This record gives sequence, structure tokens and C-alpha cells, in this order.
Amino acid sequence: MSYKLILALSLLIITGFSFIRIADQKDWPEYNGDGARSHYSTLDQINTQNVGKLKIAWTYASGGADTVGSRTQIQCNPIIINGILYGVSADIQAFALDAATGREIWKTEVTDNSGTLSRGVTHWEDGDDKRIFFGAGKWLNALDARTGKLIESFGENGRINLLNDIQRPGSDEYIKANTPNTIYKNLIITGARVNENETSLLGDIRAFDTRTGRKIWTFHTIPAKGEAGYETWAQGNPRAHIGGANAWAGMAIDRQRGIVYIPTGSAAYDFYGGNRLGNNLYANCLLALDAATGKKLWHYQLVHHDIWDRDPPSPPNLLTITHKGKAIDVVSLVTKQGHIFVFDRVTGKPVFPITERPFSSAGAVPGEKPSPTQPIPTLPVPFTRQGFTEKDLSPFVADRDSIVKIIRKSKSGSPYIPIGFDRTIFFPGTDGGAQWGGAATDPEGIIYIPAKEIPVYTSLIKKQETKGKELTGNKLYQLYCAACHGADRMGNHDGSYPSLAGISKRLTEPQIRDLLAKGRGMMPSFTHISEAERKGIIDFISDKQSSQAVSVSAKSEVPYQHTGYNRWYDSNGYPISQPPWGTLTAVDMNTGQRRWQIPLGEYPELTKKGIPPTGTDNYGGPLVTGGGLIFIAASRDEQFRVIDKKTGRILWSTRLPAAGYASPSTYMLNGKQYVVIACGGGKLNTKSGDKYLAFCLD
Repeated sequence: MSYKLILALSLLIITGFSFIRIADQKDWPEYNGDGARSHYSTLDQINTQNVGKLKIAWTYASGGADTVGSRTQIQCNPIIINGILYGVSADIQAFALDAATGREIWKTEVTDNSGTLSRGVTHWEDGDDKRIFFGAGKWLNALDARTGKLIESFGENGRINLLNDIQRPGSDEYIKANTPNTIYKNLIITGARVNENETSLLGDIRAFDTRTGRKIWTFHTIPAKGEAGYETWAQGNPRAHIGGANAWAGMAIDRQRGIVYIPTGSAAYDFYGGNRLGNNLYANCLLALDAATGKKLWHYQLVHHDIWDRDPPSPPNLLTITHKGKAIDVVSLVTKQGHIFVFDRVTGKPVFPITERPFSSAGAVPGEKPSPTQPIPTLPVPFTRQGFTEKDLSPFVADRDSIVKIIRKSKSGSPYIPIGFDRTIFFPGTDGGAQWGGAATDPEGIIYIPAKEIPVYTSLIKKQETKGKELTGNKLYQLYCAACHGADRMGNHDGSYPSLAGISKRLTEPQIRDLLAKGRGMMPSFTHISEAERKGIIDFISDKQSSQAVSVSAKSEVPYQHTGYNRWYDSNGYPISQPPWGTLTAVDMNTGQRRWQIPLGEYPELTKKGIPPTGTDNYGGPLVTGGGLIFIAASRDEQFRVIDKKTGRILWSTRLPAAGYASPSTYMLNGKQYVVIACGGGKLNTKSGDKYLAFCLD
């Protein structure tokens, strides 16, 4: 054997361990396929030559879909281990199926899941001890993988209350364990979703013993006095009055090196930082931690002093690329802004140059001090357009003249314009660009990114000091609820924040009271306000005639509130921007250059008029396989598509029973390759569903 071949094999063993591990892959053992979060499988039975013969192998009705209000979703990427598929239902119950037939083996009956969302479960085993970790509401449950029963010896009678140890003065109790956690040996490393308002909990990252539930380490994403990063918060003791900076999007892990890579969210409140001046480490960062101890190895801040809700939306990807003639193990991260950051996995050094570009702070509200610069990658090339002005309006937009007048009075055209009292336009929008479904990579160093390009607008309005004042239910609603559900209670256009009109016909008063106390989905809990205030809000949204004023209990440190997450559609219901509105892009990470880009999704009625496919808003990630294929649902048109990964050409598609706002999985069982997708719908004003569909060759 030649010296060069020995060297190449040694390099592969050292740096490409994750690819060796999946070389004979049959299962889909963890979230997004592997610890690298590659969304990739070597399976190639289904390939470019035979994909047209796909058929439905089995269907499973998971239960719990809201068929009236279309408010439930399934965002789960199921895992498959030794012929058993583990997933989560529309009403957030974990289940196990025979992966060959879809026959149910067990299903939980969790009662305290607070209406949260779930993107899947986590598997751990040691010999005969096989466990499924299932996040539901504030609880991390340890289930026996064979029976679905709680393992009583773990934590508090089989579960951990993630609310413990992250509360601070004035915080609420909103925490959701909605993204699968990460296993390293006998540790489960956890993050969670917390409120994005000023009552947010702390976003600490924690690791627990997989057998006992005992906490092993904690990393403070908002530093305590004496810890590195504390100096980036101008006001002292930030842990006492600021929350967030939480790891909600998921993690990637290099188990060979013992490094876990964790993106962190923005500090709360999202749209004003006058009470948290400075760069605010470790918010909006990619962290590389020693997985065994939680010690920080390196970090990179992606947005300084975020006042735009520009936190990373998805887990990082670990891959190996060839750069300047050398194989480099890298960690990459896609952003809502349409950029890809790429770092050496060990040192944290950027592989491609990143420039600190100056941005104007003109128009910032009193008290705000935006960062004078923000980091912008020179390569890879952006996968979305980077600005929006009136020149970028759709050629068939309705109400063009009135929209142009509004744009001319708005602030637009730059990605980091401080939000002020005038309308500020985000492009890409506040939720992408890239979204929580994330990107897929393959062993060739190509990354495949679903994204959206729809303008979003908001502004800030000044709040009046209300502590101790008497307010009616209407005023309480405007104070606490209008930013999301609208001053008129009608929600927003795409249904992500629903209308509250007629809510008393859909929910009983006890149900509404429970919803305010616990929160649901993206809605935070309101445990930080008094029972009388909650009652006033309930009376108002239920159209009761009571006008009794109640005293406001909480004092706000934030003098402004935003006017909503407003995706901008015309009167016909289409985004106002030039298509494509949703895309799938392939970028060569070896060179940083784009391979191809296609619209993802379509509006059939526009296609019938001769308008080329426009793409649609989308949620969920891709699956890439050794058969040269990309499997992706994600779009609001309820289609499941298979795409040639080399060219971007659509090879096959089928209509799902509800939109697949989730990421597909694949596995081999009894000599047959299957692809499975959750069809939960519910977002973007599409109907909800409860089905999982598995496909195989005819």
C-alpha cells in the first residue's frame, strides 16, 4: 500500500469519522440522520432511474389533529432503529411503530405537554437499557423504548422539569423542549424554547446523566459576574434582568472529538436592547463546547446586539470540504439572513473571510444603541437576495400604487436597519431565509438549503408606564397580546398568529384560562401577570361586556412594543415581492459558489395562468441520499417532491393528505428502502393532519 493511500485513509479515519459510521447505514438513528445533522443517507436502492415507481408502503394516523381550527402541526423528523420507528403525533404523544408496516407498538398518554410542538425524539442505549427521551412542554421524559413507559429511576419519577434553575426575578414559566436533544456517551445535552419577551427565562445549556437524570454541567449563555463575556453587557448582572440566548434550534456533535456545536438565540426582548447595551455574548453565537464538561472551546457571534430577531434558525452541519487543496473538517451554519458561515471545526477559524461591515444606526429609537458593524461572510455566496425596495415588487402584485407609497415611507433596502417608529421592512423575513428545517449536506461537500424570500415589516410604538394603573380588558389586551394577534384581534395573514375573533365559540373559558397560564406553541405563558389581569383579557377577547378595570402588576423595563410579525401579502393573498418566494439552493462548500437554485413549491392557480412556478413559503428540511436524490415536502402546496441533486430537476412528486412541514427520514428494512414524511399541515393557513406516509418502490 502506497504512502499516499495510507495517509489518505488515516485522514479519513481521523477527520471523516461520521462518514465511516454511516457507510453501511440502514437506520435513521437520530434527528436529521446523524450527529453531523447531515440529513444524508448512503442508501441508494431508490435512485434517479427508478424513482418514478415510488408508491405508498403504509400510512399511520397518529391522532390529535385539529380538523376544525387547523391549529395543530407535526414537525417531527422520525427516527428508525432496528426496524422500529419512533415519532410524535399531532397532539404531542410519542409513539413506536413497526417500520415495515406502520403498525402501532405503543403510544404515550402525556397530559402535561402544554400544547407544545415537537420535532422528534432522542434515542440512547447501553446494552439492554434502551431509552427514548421525549420533550413535551417543560418536561424531558425518559421512556422505555420497548414499552413507552416512564423509567421511574430517571429524574423525578421518569422525567426532568426543565424549568428548574433557569428562573430569574420577573420571569415567566414558558419553556418548551420541542427540538430533540443531543447524546454524548452517557449525557443528554439539552436546550429549549423560551419566551422572546422581557419576561423570558434564562437560556442556559445543560447536560444530564442519561441513567439518573442528575445534572452534570451547565453553560451560562448569559454570563454571571466573573465569567468571560460578562463585559459585553453594559448593564451589570444581566442574568438578573435579561433572559433568552437559548439553544432552541438544535445541536450537532462531533463524537470522535467530543465537541458539541450549539447555536444560541437572541437575548430577550427581541426588538429593543436599550436595557442590554453591548454585544451581548453569548446570544446569537455558534458555541463549540467540550461535550463532557460544558467548557467553552471557541465561539463566534453571528449578530452583535441583535434587535431584529436574527438568531440562527437550525442545527449546524458538520462536513468535510476541500479548501485550497486540503481536506478540512468544518462546521457550517445557515442563517435567516441568507448567509452561510463556515468554520474550522477544531479552531473556530473562519474558512472563508468574514468582514465586519458598517451599518447605519440612523432611526434608532431613543435609548437604543445598535452595533456599528455586523459580520458578513464573503463566501459562500448568499442563498437569498439581500435587500428589498420598490424595484423588487412582483410584476403581478395587486394594489401596486398604494404599496409603492407605503414602501417609500418605510425603511428598507438593508439587512440591519434599526427598527423605529416608521415601518421597517425585513428581507428576508424574520423567520428566513433559512428556517428551522435546516440544510442537508453530502460527502461531496454540497449543501442543500430550503429558504423563503418574503418581506416582513414591523415598527415600534412607545408604551406607557402601566404598573399600578387601572386598565380595562381592552387596554390589557393591547398591552400584552396585540403585537402578535393584532390590535383588531384578527391575527396575521398567514395564520401563524391566529385570529381571536369568536374564540369563545371554539374554546371554553377554562380552556382559555389554561392557555394563558401555560402557553401553547409559539404563545408564551402569562404567569407573570395577575389572575385579575388574565381574567380581564379573557373577558375582552370573549366579547363580554364587563369593563371593570384592574391594576397592572408588572413593571416593564422595555419602553416599546413592536407592531407584529407581518408577512407582506397583497390583497389577492400573494407575497408582494418578485418571485421566487421559496427556493431550494445547492451550494458547493468547497468553492463557496452556487451550483443551482430552483423555486420550491407553487400556486397551481398561477401556474395555470402561464406564470412559472413561484415557490412558496416553506417549513421543514430536505433528505439527500446516495441514490442522487433530494426528498422534500415543506411547501404550502401539500406536495412531496423528489429532485435530482446534481441538476435541481424535479423527478417525481405526489400530493400529501396535508402539507409536510417536517423533514423526511429514510431507512432499509428487509431489503427494502423506505422514505417517511409527517403530514401535519396547520401552518400558512393550510389544513391540519395527523398522517405519517411511508414510500417504497413498486
